[in-house]
Amino acid sequence: MKFNIKQEEIMGLLSIPVLTFPKYTTQLLNLASSNSGATRPRVVGQMSDLVVESNATTVEEWREFYSKTKPDAPEIAVDKVEVMLDNLRTAIDMIDRDMIERWVDDVLINKTFYGFAAQESILTHLSDKVGHCLREATPEDEAVGIDGYIGDQPVSIKPSSYKQKSELMEEIGYPIIYYEKTKTGLRIEADELDEYIDK
Repeated sequence: MKFNIKQEEIMGLLSIPVLTFPKYTTQLLNLASSNSGATRPRVVGQMSDLVVESNATTVEEWREFYSKTKPDAPEIAVDKVEVMLDNLRTAIDMIDRDMIERWVDDVLINKTFYGFAAQESILTHLSDKVGHCLREATPEDEAVGIDGYIGDQPVSIKPSSYKQKSELMEEIGYPIIYYEKTKTGLRIEADELDEYIDK
């Protein structure tokens, strides 16, 4: 059996007030909160643990427990969001059409090409690192998930998020090299290639 329950119905059953905010404001508040870390556990506490600890059965009981347990947290969170919103206002004032055009070009051209070209950089770097020549995959190889060869070893290049797709991983019978984009480049995880490297 599958069914949906609307959020409003759940909140009504729990007697939680449904607040409304002007259009776009919650998106900005969420962004400010995320950028400032205002509602991270180190500021407001580990909410999942606190809710369990509270044994609250109503929103009023939860509010009372939280207010006693973390009395300063809401104001600290508000201060952090407020400061970040000021920073966002300043940033928004700097944005003009020229900047938007440069940003769109960067996303569509530079970052898109970077994503597709990343696997070639990873393969080249790995082949140099392990001292085996690199061979590019053929279209037939790519059809079965092979992105290239380090020496004679076929390998597949996947983003780190692929690890959560375990049903797909079982179909690949050769080492998978994972990558994750960071602010400074790429973080590579080639543990599955270790056995081959040691040969």
